[in-house]
Amino acid sequence: MLSRDRIGALLLLAFSTAYGYLTFQIPVLPFQAEAAMTARTMPEVLTGLGVLLSLALLVKPGAGEGPSLAGFQWRAGLLVCVLMVAYGFAVRPAGFLISTTLLLAGGFLILGERRWWLILAASVPVVVFFWVLMTQLLGVFIEPWPEFLTGAGDA
Repeated sequence: MLSRDRIGALLLLAFSTAYGYLTFQIPVLPFQAEAAMTARTMPEVLTGLGVLLSLALLVKPGAGEGPSLAGFQWRAGLLVCVLMVAYGFAVRPAGFLISTTLLLAGGFLILGERRWWLILAASVPVVVFFWVLMTQLLGVFIEPWPEFLTGAGDA
């Protein structure tokens, strides 16, 4: 009988297997062929851990109850998925800071938080910290504002 744990284990096994297949498509440069650590090392370790954990969940003895899908918050889950897709479309035109702040604020609203001061206090500093971390410490350029504010389209 499939319990909730076993359904999750099967999904984890399918994801880990697909992820493991995709790790073979990561190119390794000729001089890295004999190196101990390559671009494939961490994905291969994560694949192995995912497969081992999912198999452990599949073979562990269960209580024998069937899958129960009652009690899940399907509406909230679907809304969060729609919000993530909207974020994907909005991040370039609206800029990272605005779109990511709206993503987090929208997620908090969907999950039931109604205190605006808490929503802003939790989302704005996180977004700014992550943007500073990526741009200043790691050197990854992320457009912070919409193009019409920065004049990036003017050339």
